[in-house]
Amino acid sequence: MSRTTVYANRESEPGTHRIVEYFTMLRKDFIKNKYLYLLSLVGIAYYVIFKYVPMYGAIIAFKNYIPSKGITGSDWVGLKHFYDFFGSHYFFRVLRNTLLINVYELLFAFPAPIILAILLNEIRQSFFKRLAQTVTYLPHFVSLLVICGMLVDFSLKAGLINSIIAWFGGERENLLLDPKLFRTIYISSGIWQSIGWGSIIYLAALTSIDSQLYDAATVDGANRWKQMWHVTLPGIMPTIVILLILQIGGMMNVGFEKIILLYNSQTFETGDVISSFVYRRGILEANYSYSTAVGLFNSAVNFTLLVIANRISRKVNETSLW
Repeated sequence: MSRTTVYANRESEPGTHRIVEYFTMLRKDFIKNKYLYLLSLVGIAYYVIFKYVPMYGAIIAFKNYIPSKGITGSDWVGLKHFYDFFGSHYFFRVLRNTLLINVYELLFAFPAPIILAILLNEIRQSFFKRLAQTVTYLPHFVSLLVICGMLVDFSLKAGLINSIIAWFGGERENLLLDPKLFRTIYISSGIWQSIGWGSIIYLAALTSIDSQLYDAATVDGANRWKQMWHVTLPGIMPTIVILLILQIGGMMNVGFEKIILLYNSQTFETGDVISSFVYRRGILEANYSYSTAVGLFNSAVNFTLLVIANRISRKVNETSLW
């Protein structure tokens, strides 16, 4: 059999034919939309430079990293830092606090923008609707540092919150020094700051619902409450599910900026989370390998939760990220 015959037989195979067709279509699409592909290079370069290249540094989690020796020159220690973290008395504390804060956010903060979007959608007076949207959006644009400064001032004994409590007959106390109140203050302030901005996605999803569905529900005798349950919520359910999957995928993530601005030594028991623990051990104590190991463990758990949530969602309601 000649070489020409072999190549002809290979090209006649179904799999090879599909691959050739795919690359031909890709080439034509690239030529047609070359400027769009050129614009996308900026986003691709950003993720490659700032997201993928730094992943190389995660190798120090398995080394005894010494800056003077560099990453390649430092000695390998295997899983030593992971064992040290799992065996420390900080492990269960930071893991518990991280999970509890995220669970509370899932129960209280996640539904808040959905409820606000549905309420705004039910408002028929345009001026009041725009006013409500503006008022709820504004906290999102306030610096986190300013927000935390306000919370610290309001939580003092002579602060606004204590003045309201005293007006109702309660006793004044420094609220941020009470470990039992730390999570409540953290979650409630987060809702106040993000509820308006988070509702934008759901308001956009509400605009895609066919108005004829509401007309049909009205003809069937459904009141506003039943229309919300049987038309509005099913209409935005795919958006809710996607954002819920992303929320579950970040269950182990709690931003350390707000935590370190609010917590203190008296609230470590309920306020210290993995991100703040990594900040203290990595930045303040310069224990880079140990903090990298803790952060890598955190990322691995997040990735696992994301995959599990996506798979469950795909089986239950056929909505998923991939």
